[in-house]
Amino acid sequence: MNKPAYDPGLTREYGAPLRRAINPDGSFNVRRVGVSWRAFHPWLQVVNMSWFGFSLLIACFYFGINLLFGLAYFAMGPDSVTGSAAPTELGRLLNCFFFSGHTLTTVGYGTLAPHGVMANMAATAEALFGLLGFAIITGFLVARVSRPSARIHYSDKALIAPYQTGRALMFRVANERSNNLMELEARITLMQVITRSGTLERKFDELTLERNSVLLFPLTWTVVHPIDETSPLYGKTADDLARLQVEVIVMVKGFDETFSQIVHSRYSYRADEIVWGAKFLPAFRVEATGMVLELDKVSNFIRI
Repeated sequence: MNKPAYDPGLTREYGAPLRRAINPDGSFNVRRVGVSWRAFHPWLQVVNMSWFGFSLLIACFYFGINLLFGLAYFAMGPDSVTGSAAPTELGRLLNCFFFSGHTLTTVGYGTLAPHGVMANMAATAEALFGLLGFAIITGFLVARVSRPSARIHYSDKALIAPYQTGRALMFRVANERSNNLMELEARITLMQVITRSGTLERKFDELTLERNSVLLFPLTWTVVHPIDETSPLYGKTADDLARLQVEVIVMVKGFDETFSQIVHSRYSYRADEIVWGAKFLPAFRVEATGMVLELDKVSNFIRI
């Protein structure tokens, strides 16, 4: 029985040249279509959006609810909110808007108060809406800040550099955050486009590493794949890698001591992001008080 070809889950089918399988931010270059509305999960959308988008969403929610109830109080007439009287209608509208803010946050300064059955019913509904709304926002905030995630800094380029008596593919990683990552592991998959039976298809090979794990990760780690006779890169040139549309897919995982959970990180290097005949420069230095990691030098290299 033939051993099935290795496929990490990115499919061997080839349709057209891809920019890359994994984007620099670690996301997959996959676009979903034909999704049912039932698959939409607002919690996931809010938790995964950017901090700017999250802040903008909260601001729009707060302003929109206050404006909605403020317009409702305004439409009930001048007597609906005690103390909201003003020389102009715009002034009264602003007072109703501010009263809505007092009610939504349950502050209640006492200068503005609902008057009448309709106004009190609206204020009661808004107070309940505010309590539930802020509870949900707090849940979103806690979920965002307590979710463990790795902030691994990858070198901008992968290098093919001299290694022992031959050459090796290598790249460098470092932890951007001050939290401790331990028992770091790396796996590298080489994706290339080959012709099989007259048909183009993707071929995946898992690359062996000089060492696939490190116990501690306070400084940098140069991940090295020796290019020997068993390597799918053996005998290849830069033109060969470009022709084969090579992409080196990197998957890193480690144990986050702060959250006591395993975190993951992904990255990839295309053929044009691999530099031949170069070596990395030091990215840390030793001082009398200890070691200094210089993250802005992780990608620094010289040609040799």
